[in-house]
Amino acid sequence: MAGTGAGGRDKRATAARLKTELGGESGTAAAGELRALLERVLAPAAGTGGGEAAAEALEWCRCLLSGGEPWDSFVQAVRAYDPATLCGLVWTANFVAYRCRTCGISPCMSLCAECFHQGEHAGHDYNMFRSQAGGACDCGDSNVMREAGFCKRHRIKSNSNVPCVPKDLLMMSELVLPQFIFSLIQHLREGYNEPALDLPSEKDLHKILQVLEPHVSFLEDLTKMGGAMRSVLTQVLTSQQFYKDLSSGVGENACAKKSHEKYLIALKGSGLAFPEDKIACGMQEQGAGTSTLAVQGLAGATATSGQGDSSDEEDQDGSQGVGKRKRVKLSSTTKDQSIMDVLKHKCFLEELLFWTIKYEFPQKMVTFLLNMLPDQDYKIAFTKTFVQHYAFIMKTLKKSHESDTMSNRIVHISVQLFSNEELARQVTEECQLLDIMVTVLLYMMESCLIKSELQDEENSLHVVVNCGEALLKNNTYWPLVSDFINILSHQSVAKKFLEDHGLLVTWMNFVSFFQGMNLNKRELNEHVEFESQTYYAAFAAELEACAQPMWGLLSHCKVRETQEYTRNVVRYCLEALQDWFDAINFVDEPAPNQVTFHLPLHRYFAMFLSKAVKCQELDLDTILPDQEMLMKLMIHPLQIQASLSEIHSNMWVRNGLQIKGQAMTYVQSHFCNSMIDPDIYLLQVCASRLDPDYFISSVFERFKVVDLLTMASQHQNTVLDSEHERSMLEGALTFLVLLLSLRLHLGMTDDEILRAEMVAQLCMNDRTHSSLLDLIPENPNPKSGIIPGSLSFESVLSAVADFKAPVFEPGGSMQQGMYTPKAEVWDKEFDPVMVILRTVYRRDVQSAMDRYTAFLKQSGKFPGNPWPPYKKRTPLHPSYKGLIKLLHCKTLHIVLFTLLYKILMDHQNLSEHVLCMVLYLIELGLENSPEQESEEEESAGGQERCHDSWFPGSNLVSNMRHFINYVRVRVPETAPEVKREPPASTSSDGLASSQNSGTAQVFSLVAERRKKFQEIINRNTSEANQVVRPKTSMKWSAPGATPQLSTAILEVKESILSLLIKLHHKLSGKQNSYYPPWLDDVDVLIHPEIPRYSHGDGMTAVERILLKAAIQSRLNKRIIEEICRKVTPPVPPKKISSAEKKTLDKEERRQKARERQQKLLAEFASRQKSFMETAMDVESPEADIAMEVATSEQHVSEAIYDCVICGQSGPSTEDRPTGLVVLLQASSVLGQCRNSTEPKRLPTTEEEQIYPWDTCAALHDVRLTTLQRYFKDSSCLQAVSIGWEGGVYVQTCGHTLHIDCHKSYMESLRNDQVLQGFSVDKGEFTCPLCRQFANSVLPCYPGNNVERNLWQSHSNKCMQDLVQEVEDLQEQLGTFPSETNLSKEMESVMKDIKSTTQKKYTDYSKTLGSPDNDFLFMYSVARTNLELELVHRGGNLCSGGASTAGKRSCLNQLFHVLAMHMRLYSIDSAYNPWRKLTQPMQDKNQSKISEELPEVPVLYRDVSSLLLIQILTMPQPLHKEHFTCIIKVLFTLLYTQALAALSVKCSPEDRMAWKESGALKKNTSSGEKSWEVLLGHVISELSKGKMYEEGETEELTVVNPDSVECYLQQFCLPFLRITSLLQHHLFGGDLPSCQEDEEFTVLASCLGLLPSFQSAHQFTSASCLDWPVPAFDMISQWCSELASFGDRHPDQVKALLIQEPKWDLPRLLQLPENYNTIFQYYHRKTCTVCTKVPKDPAVCLVCGTFVCLKGLCCKQQSYCECVLHSQNCGAGTGIFLLINASVIIIIRGHRFCLWGSVYLDAHGEEDRDLRRGKPLYICKERYKVLEQQWVSHTFDHINKRWGPHYNGL
Repeated sequence: MAGTGAGGRDKRATAARLKTELGGESGTAAAGELRALLERVLAPAAGTGGGEAAAEALEWCRCLLSGGEPWDSFVQAVRAYDPATLCGLVWTANFVAYRCRTCGISPCMSLCAECFHQGEHAGHDYNMFRSQAGGACDCGDSNVMREAGFCKRHRIKSNSNVPCVPKDLLMMSELVLPQFIFSLIQHLREGYNEPALDLPSEKDLHKILQVLEPHVSFLEDLTKMGGAMRSVLTQVLTSQQFYKDLSSGVGENACAKKSHEKYLIALKGSGLAFPEDKIACGMQEQGAGTSTLAVQGLAGATATSGQGDSSDEEDQDGSQGVGKRKRVKLSSTTKDQSIMDVLKHKCFLEELLFWTIKYEFPQKMVTFLLNMLPDQDYKIAFTKTFVQHYAFIMKTLKKSHESDTMSNRIVHISVQLFSNEELARQVTEECQLLDIMVTVLLYMMESCLIKSELQDEENSLHVVVNCGEALLKNNTYWPLVSDFINILSHQSVAKKFLEDHGLLVTWMNFVSFFQGMNLNKRELNEHVEFESQTYYAAFAAELEACAQPMWGLLSHCKVRETQEYTRNVVRYCLEALQDWFDAINFVDEPAPNQVTFHLPLHRYFAMFLSKAVKCQELDLDTILPDQEMLMKLMIHPLQIQASLSEIHSNMWVRNGLQIKGQAMTYVQSHFCNSMIDPDIYLLQVCASRLDPDYFISSVFERFKVVDLLTMASQHQNTVLDSEHERSMLEGALTFLVLLLSLRLHLGMTDDEILRAEMVAQLCMNDRTHSSLLDLIPENPNPKSGIIPGSLSFESVLSAVADFKAPVFEPGGSMQQGMYTPKAEVWDKEFDPVMVILRTVYRRDVQSAMDRYTAFLKQSGKFPGNPWPPYKKRTPLHPSYKGLIKLLHCKTLHIVLFTLLYKILMDHQNLSEHVLCMVLYLIELGLENSPEQESEEEESAGGQERCHDSWFPGSNLVSNMRHFINYVRVRVPETAPEVKREPPASTSSDGLASSQNSGTAQVFSLVAERRKKFQEIINRNTSEANQVVRPKTSMKWSAPGATPQLSTAILEVKESILSLLIKLHHKLSGKQNSYYPPWLDDVDVLIHPEIPRYSHGDGMTAVERILLKAAIQSRLNKRIIEEICRKVTPPVPPKKISSAEKKTLDKEERRQKARERQQKLLAEFASRQKSFMETAMDVESPEADIAMEVATSEQHVSEAIYDCVICGQSGPSTEDRPTGLVVLLQASSVLGQCRNSTEPKRLPTTEEEQIYPWDTCAALHDVRLTTLQRYFKDSSCLQAVSIGWEGGVYVQTCGHTLHIDCHKSYMESLRNDQVLQGFSVDKGEFTCPLCRQFANSVLPCYPGNNVERNLWQSHSNKCMQDLVQEVEDLQEQLGTFPSETNLSKEMESVMKDIKSTTQKKYTDYSKTLGSPDNDFLFMYSVARTNLELELVHRGGNLCSGGASTAGKRSCLNQLFHVLAMHMRLYSIDSAYNPWRKLTQPMQDKNQSKISEELPEVPVLYRDVSSLLLIQILTMPQPLHKEHFTCIIKVLFTLLYTQALAALSVKCSPEDRMAWKESGALKKNTSSGEKSWEVLLGHVISELSKGKMYEEGETEELTVVNPDSVECYLQQFCLPFLRITSLLQHHLFGGDLPSCQEDEEFTVLASCLGLLPSFQSAHQFTSASCLDWPVPAFDMISQWCSELASFGDRHPDQVKALLIQEPKWDLPRLLQLPENYNTIFQYYHRKTCTVCTKVPKDPAVCLVCGTFVCLKGLCCKQQSYCECVLHSQNCGAGTGIFLLINASVIIIIRGHRFCLWGSVYLDAHGEEDRDLRRGKPLYICKERYKVLEQQWVSHTFDHINKRWGPHYNGL
């Protein structure tokens, strides 16, 4: 028998032998041998010996399983028998998966990317999401998704045609696996030590898990072999026999015994009894018979061994007693003990799960257990096991230190199990799933209960959860609640729940733990020290633990047949509420200054009532409790409404900000329909059933404004400060309006509700699609399957709103696609009431009104400031008709009358808002009058209930015309009211004043309410005498209680109608302004819906009301006419006039102030030259920017500058120089030009790659290196320009300042501690005037900034003289400038320019620190700026004009600075290129060449570089004639280069032909100006060298004269463009505009190359030539240099010729249409540097490099990869697309900013961080803007939010 250490071959042989024997006769012996072998190999002792032992063991297992075959072929063999049609791929957190709502049956459905892309989901409602807890692919599972959505692989029902598994294939597996799994369990038992109380041993657990990693991975590999292997595993895991044989600890194996003991200890330590078999059989058979055990186990709470640990840490602060008491109460349920404390393991699976929980769900184990789920038998067994361990899971979770991770892992498992309805139903029936869940939840919450302080602090018996506990604060309960919600979404399960009375009782008990939690007490003295943030936890708990299960249950109560369920819920809910009222000792008055926002029991009651009426046709009265209960029910929700008003009136400021947070959360979109909506609905129900006078007076009393409702002009309020009175009164009236006009639960259909919600949100602000989805309250239960993105959402949206496509503002702020309300919505549907209900911030109401006003102005409907429009309501559902009684009760009418009177008399603390609400209520009353009153019986009935002499009846229509003559009021002694005796008759109807009702009455709301309450109580309870009123309520005594009040009698003599008419006069400011419209047009009474009344201000509202009153009753009509006939003087004349005077004064003052302001603004504007609109306008560089620099008058001798700091104007002088505000930045934009017109695309497959060597920068680099190989270094460095990469670009905003002012400005910035977005130490600042970002100041050269005085027409000097003059000027040594301030500044700015770019971009010389370097760098700066300006103009000068760049350009100043420095380097006259260009040289120095490298031949030199060298080494200011001379000379060289390049391109035959034809014409007069002659000459000269010998050439297609001419012009154009720009900047003068085809001629004549402008058709480029010496000599000389070079290096001679430059404009990479293409390729791509998949992958949009954002893996010398790349690729500017966020991030030097996204969804919105996961498409306009900002270097100016990145990106 081979030993453990046997080699691989021996193992295989042994395995093969055993397999054969097992199949043969000697099977039992072989089986014994196998068992012994496995026991030895798998012994735990060996396992702890480290990795090699484990590897050895696994090696054995592989051999044995495969029976000696190679492992891979065995895997293939098993896979062939895979019948699985499910995908079942398991993933962990952060995996990217998909969810398709169109195909999903369960809302939890998810697909892996592969299955998703292979299915057909085009046009479906799908999204991509990042898994939070992990999940598994449901493809192929028809329980969870529709089969149409399956992918190609899982569509085939393949189980039919899979052959049967041969017996011997898996024979070994069946024998080996049980022992393997048992060894795993032994390891787990061995490794677990009960943690000591002080130190949990997480380290040890980790160690064990690491050792076991290979074992579990091995099991995982087995599950991936397919169905055949899974069924073997299932059999092993679920077989009770195997478990008994191996694990019971019986037998001689000491090791097994020991491990069994450890297992028992672990069970005990978990507080789980391991019952003897005779007591508890398995969970399934457990009946209700063991109640004695249960009671003792729970009530004692200490009887079981482990009970101690459920109350060990939690109960330090004396709340232990409470918890205990509570538990005793609960223990009546019989199943507790069995659920909470008993576990019995009967198979490997059960013990494996036990250890998985014990070890807090290691990821590997979870994945293995889930990978098995495609096996149906396993799924059922595992689900039952999971349920059986549910209580244990909860206990472990509560104790865990990593509860977040653990929660995610639990849900990862449970969501796979409970989403399947069939499975959930089965487990519910067989394993009491619902009982277990509810009990476990209840038990969990019991650990954190505290005594409730609501109402009666001393004697309260109510307990609530403590929101400060970790359990609530960290949402630890979340996984359990989430499972519960999940199973309630299945109809069959929910029905069981709703039928089970015991469960409902327990559940209501659970909900009552949350009733009244997080109680707020108003701080009256000082500000609270510590603002508790527990309210987050409280709101989350109510939403998740109470509301979501409620919505789940409600979704199954949709039809008549479910009435019984509603009755059950309502019944137990009311019982729980009654218990709650008893527990808190509630009678009828709420305790003052307390509020809780959490009343889940009220809300359950309300929502089930609403459902009953809306869907189940139940009669409301059959399920409503009696009046007394309704009165109690209404108190707390009403208290919340009053508190909201108090909080908004700042009465709770001392409680800190958090109380405002609560008020806002309560109405916020995710909470409102589980909180404020049910509360208001419950109040509506109570109001419709209670006495209206009682209800109205309760409202005013709760809002503490009773004392304000007096006719007297002064009053005392005992409960409210006067500064809060007004807003509380507004609050009370607004609440009444809400209560009476909302119909959300009173008759609106779901579609109407959706429409109303949408209109309200859109009226507040334009909204994006996603924010609308978020703001519209949906059914908050995510599992209910009601997705707001359903069809109705889109159709309603398109009906009420217009889509505004995303636009750009010139400031660069990017807009999203927005929806805005249609005009007819504003016209007909704008509903202020709904807006008020839904606003979280009060300012949103104002915003809606402002938008409404704007609409009315725009559409010409109403010019002034409109009042909120009155909107007709949906008709009430018959069950709620009682609500109308509120509008027709005397109490309300008295309040309305009083308020109208007070407003008319201008009493204090009343506002327009109060009037608005009063009128709204009157109008509501008129709209909803009970029934048309008959004119005859004028309120004969109802007299006996009349509690005073105010109004005769309760109908508003008749009460409106009732005149009230005298009112008795209580007033403070000091009040101005005169006391007089009342005359006999006090109240009369306007016509017949016959009724006499005694003396005037005082009316007390509070006393009234008391009376009513007593009546109701007496009616309801026989033992009324036992009701003891608590003494405390005397605090709320009638307002007459204070002794200083005395009674006075007021003469009023008004009715509501007369008050309204007088108000109309007051509002209009004219007497007799109201004239009844029906006197002119009787039709008004018949068709009252006149549009002119629908929008308007207060006057319109009054007119509308009077018209409605007249329509409803003839009497009212008559009275209105009568009142109008009496001319009514305005009420108190002096008062109104003073008020008016005040307003008039105010207006006048305002007008004057406005005019003054206008004047100031105008002045300022002229100074700024309206630059603000345009300075930021980057979109159109053409926009003309007025600027102070270039004063355009010709005759000014000196330029005048304005300093934007000190405001003085003056010239720039040597000792006080002025400077331009500039931003210097290194740029590699030019280097990104490519010579192809087709832009490069971002690679999205492995095949596509981007190679950088066709970029401009790369080619220039190669050229310089090659030149340096063959030629003298110093001359190489003058033959090219650098700066294609890392060149310095200088730009200015055009503002100037004194340099000394700037220095003090910088000082002040340095001392300013405010966090700026820039670094002052690096010299950064913002322009003091326009706030544009800058980092240096460029000194302005004294004198006129443009040498216009030298701008004469062509001078008469001949060419030779000029050439000589230029040479002499160059010979003058640049004298070192004197030490003036100006020269110092010029030096410092030069330093700035050098330090702007990195060293590697300035050092090209072979010798370090050579002056040639600086020389090259300086003229290259000029070149870079000219080339970039050319790019900004679109690559050519056709548009002409002095574009923005011209006016805002600082090139002139820059030239002066560069020239001053360049003059310091004299060029040795022998090497001066000017000589070579203008004088034929003698071959005197040919001999010396041998020892050193030659100079660069003239034909290899870059002409534009030569131009800049010549110009910058001349003394400034330069004369125009010298400038032209230099250009002419250089043009001859350029032309020769063009000919040389052309000659190389021809075929040898063509060359011969040109050579001959050229020679023929050589001696003609214009020979030097004919390209044919010159070309022939060049060819003959170059033929002397080895130029034409080298192999094949790319040939010009057709060589006819036209194409040659065209080629030559194209070759010369770039030089002409640069030169023209230069001339424009140095000498002023506009650039001419032209067509593209004539650009050459126009520029040539503009530069003075064309002597006289010929007609275009016979124009040739050669006619511009002006040779200073005979052409043929020059050409021969230049060509001979090449010839001699060609002799030495024939391979290079052609390569170095300057080719025709054809650069396309710089472009960013082209992006694919659909973002998914990028995402799928890059988000899993490995980084080339660290070969890991980055956590935050990013890709550079300039060159396509893939980088790790913030990745420490790729960090080099403290620079992270993105920052590093931005320096290498863009010289400090990087543009990166963040793959996982779809956002673009810009890095500029040491700062970065989020730019936004160029990918938008179908609704024109970004999806940052891919949170919504909707498909995204490229927005071409945005990408263009990004590219534009990159090319124009304006990132710094346009993007506002910059921050430092500290090299960490």
